Order: sequence, then C-alpha cells, then structure tokens
Amino acid sequence: MTDYVVSARKYRPENFESLVGQDNIARTLKNSIQKGQLAHAYLFCGPRGVGKTSTARIFAKTINCSDPGPDLEPCGKCESCISFAEGRSYCIHELDAASNNGVDDIKALMEQVRIPPQVGRYSVYIIDEVHMLSQSAFNAFLKTLEEPPAHAIFILATTEKHKILPTILSRCQTYDFNRITVENIVMNLRHIAELEHITIDDESLHVIALKADGAMRDALTIFDQTVAFCGTDIRYQDVLANLNVLDYEHCFSLVDDFLSGDCPAALLKFDEILSRGFNALYFVSALSSHLRDLVVSKSSGLDALLDLPDSLKKRYREQAGRCPLKFLYDALALTVQCESGYRQSVNPRLHIEFTLMRLCTLVNPVAEVRQVSSPASSPAPTVQEVQSTQAVPSVPQTSAGPDRPAVQQPSMPASSAEESVPGGRQRRRSQKSVMSIMEKSGEEAAPAKQEGPDERPQGGIPSDEAIESAWERLVSEYSSQPRLASTLGASKLEFESDGAVKTVTFRVVNVAQKTWIETKRLRDLEGSLQRLAGSSSITLRVDVQPDDSTGAEIPYTQTEQAKVLMEQNDEVRNLIVDLGFDIK
Repeated sequence: MTDYVVSARKYRPENFESLVGQDNIARTLKNSIQKGQLAHAYLFCGPRGVGKTSTARIFAKTINCSDPGPDLEPCGKCESCISFAEGRSYCIHELDAASNNGVDDIKALMEQVRIPPQVGRYSVYIIDEVHMLSQSAFNAFLKTLEEPPAHAIFILATTEKHKILPTILSRCQTYDFNRITVENIVMNLRHIAELEHITIDDESLHVIALKADGAMRDALTIFDQTVAFCGTDIRYQDVLANLNVLDYEHCFSLVDDFLSGDCPAALLKFDEILSRGFNALYFVSALSSHLRDLVVSKSSGLDALLDLPDSLKKRYREQAGRCPLKFLYDALALTVQCESGYRQSVNPRLHIEFTLMRLCTLVNPVAEVRQVSSPASSPAPTVQEVQSTQAVPSVPQTSAGPDRPAVQQPSMPASSAEESVPGGRQRRRSQKSVMSIMEKSGEEAAPAKQEGPDERPQGGIPSDEAIESAWERLVSEYSSQPRLASTLGASKLEFESDGAVKTVTFRVVNVAQKTWIETKRLRDLEGSLQRLAGSSSITLRVDVQPDDSTGAEIPYTQTEQAKVLMEQNDEVRNLIVDLGFDIK
C-alpha cells in the first residue's frame, strides 16, 4: 500500500509564488526582506485555511536562505532549506499555543530565545493559535516580545484577532489575510487536477469552491473527498450527490414557477428538496442567493460580482431578462424576511410554504372572486360584507366622482341573510322582491325589467327611475328593522345632479332621527344604494322634513310617544305616577 498524502499537505505552498490569493501580503514581505527592514514581531490574522502558517514558514525559510533567487524565493538547496524540509531545522521553531498556553510554556520559550541560531541568521518562532494563551502567559510574554534578542523574530498566527491583548497588538506588525476568492480556488484546483490527471468540469469546481467558503485548505479537502467518491472522472451530478449541495436547476425552475404563478409546482419542488434531506433554512438561503444573482445579472457591468462559471452566467442573464426588476426586489425581500423569521416560527415548514405561495402571486396576483350561488343556498351579503368588498375590489371598479372613491359592483343579494344587531346577536331577516312589495300594497305586479347595457351603464349616472327602483329594493332589505324600513319607505326622494355625481336626498320627521341615521346608518345605506343601482356616482344625504301648516310635531322616540300618551289619557298618566315609572 502506497503512502497517501492528502492534497492539503502535498500541495502546500513552498514559496511566495505558490501562495494563492495573498499577493499583497507576499509582496510586502518580499520588499521588507529586500530592503533589510525586518520587524522583530509579526501578527498574521485571518480566517482558517487561507495560508497564515504557510506564509510564516515561507517567510522564515526565505530570511534564513543563504542563496535566495532573484525574486526572493528560497532556493531549497542550502542547508537551512534542506533541514527545514526534513523537519530538523534548529533555527525555525513552531509552537502550538492551543496546547502550550501556560506561563511555564512561555518561560521555556523565553529561555530558548536566548540561544543564537546554529544555521542561518535568525531564530524564527512561529506561534500558532496565539489567542489561546492565558492572560498570565500573555503578560509574561510582553517583555520578551517588546525587546527580543537581535537574532529572534516572532510570527504570531491567529484566527481570532479580537482575543489578542492590545499590548500585544501594539508590539507587532499586523497582516490581515483575506478569504480566497472562488475564482482563485477554482484556478488552483484546476491546476492540481491536471497534475493528478483528473477530469473535472468548471461547474463542479465552482461547487467545491463555494462549499469551501474562502478556505483553500477546505477546498483541497473537499476535492480529495470528491475524488474518492467519483474517481478520476468527476461529473457535476456526482459532486452534488456527494456534497449534498442544492442544484442550480432547482432555483432556476422555482423562479420559472414564480413567474408563471404555478404554486402547486413550487410546493412540490420544496417537498422533494426536503425529502432529499436538505435543511429548509439552507433552501431559503440558496433561493435568496439565486435571486441576488439574478438582480446582479440584470444590471449591466456587474459581472465581477458573480462567482459563477461562464456557462451559468449566460443562463442567469437569460432568466433575468424575463424577470421584471420589481419582481426580483419583492421576491428577494420575501426570502430575506423568511430567513429572519424562520427560527422564531412555530411551524417552520408552513412559514416557508407561505412564502412560496406569496412568491407565486407577485407577477400574477390571485383575484379574489366572490362565488355567486343560487338564492336558496347562499345568504345575501351583509352591510359589513359590502363595505369589505368595497375596500378590496375583486371586479372592475366603476368610475368615481371627484371626491368619492370608486365602488365595485358586487352581485345581487340573495333571499335571506344574517344581520348584526346591537349586543352582538345575529338576527335572520327575509328579503322580499320588488314584486312582492307591489302585491302587498295592492298594485298589479309587473314582470321585472331586465336592464341592458344601455339602460344601466357601468359607472354612469343612473336615471331617477332606476334609483327609485333601487330604493324600493333597499327598503325591502331592511324589512327586519321595521322602524327604519318604515322611515325609509315613507321618505320621498329628491334628486340633484352636477354632471358627475347625483345627490339623492331623503327626509325624516325630526332632528333626532336625522342625527341617528347620519351617525349609525347613512354610510351603510349609501353603499347599499350604490350597489343596488349599479353605480358609484350616487351620494346619499338625509334631511328633516319642513314643518307643516299646523305646526304639529310627530313623536318619534319612546319618551316622546309616552308623553303624548300621558297627555291624551289621564288614566295612563295616573297609573305611571302611582307606580313610579320612569319614562325617560
């Protein structure tokens, strides 16, 4: 069995040129070596797997190399380079601060610092994960770090710079390592694949690079895992299956469903993704990233913001061209909102499914169509339902007047309905047609006239006869409230038109009646009249009848009627006084 070496170790950078994605740091260190301006302490900080320790080793080899190249690269042939490669160097020391983090470990290091190097010019001490040192170890290290011997150079490496004491930071030259870009990771992986005679496409390399999240070491580890699964011929679908990564095709297909309003297809795709073991939150995050890439693709000149192969960039531009920009913004807002509320949701799956439903209605909103059934089986809409229908129109609106909003034209009321009355009770009321009212009054019933488009124009001003007919039907709707129905039925309508709106005035007998109707019923009555007349160009107002010639007042309230009864009948008055009734 051959000795296998993982790619992360086999292809570890050996010189500044082989460093990936840290060109600015390599150039700064090479310039400081060339000018002989070496600091006594360096701090390399940044995410995992970006080359901090590798850079420290290359820097230590270069400053001790007896014959560096013209580009300041270690020669690899001198005694210092060979001893370091073989792991027996006495001038380059590495210390793991995670396991040697006490005061005694630092004191042993300080004793070792006093010994000059046997080979090379400098004794270089690389302390990895330096943030793991204890507070007392940091304090013991301060004096040596500030005034080390001339031959000693310290290189501290850490992934958590914020845990380093400010007194340590002030004594070091700090170099911040960046995450390695997807493009650089793909380029390095392609080079390694060629050296290993492995066939792999760009899409697979991009999946591995994205999974590595900016860490070259992680990318090499994932690459080895993929090779172990797929062999030397790596295919895109095999990479997705091995790494359990959500395919781009799912996101492309979902956006097509959103554009077409195909909600069932979107929900089925989400169920399929969950059945494959994907995390639901990861699914939403991937969908947000896809929408973000569509927004970037739709804006010209932003290709540098897409970490995608050229084949995928073309597909993103094609789909982005079919997506309205407002849709992309609204969809991205919904997915981001879904991500933020996912962990607080009691039912996370329903939370995501509802977001998918809303996404499917962004381009093609669902029309809220009221179902119209037979009069025998469907109750008529109540006044509250009419108001709700006016607030959220579901059919084309009629033209509105200059000062009044447009009101929709809902269906005709059925024969019976429930009406809310004071106290929260529900009371059944029967509805009578205009024909039954005419029969009750002794008039001959005539067949109902079918109003055509010319006789009842949509959004136009109806005739006085049409309004009077609608008023009769309105009175029948309020037959369950005899007092109000009697008042409305006894009122004579007056019409006034300004060309755009027709004002309909009906009169009541006293001010108390007028005040009560204005505050409690006028808005409902106006909405019902507009509905029955089929026009929103109607304004309803109530007024008091003028006094007649005799000046007699008509009692309306119960108190007024009781007073009239007491004035007309002495026995009633005496009975009320004897029993102590309060007529107020």
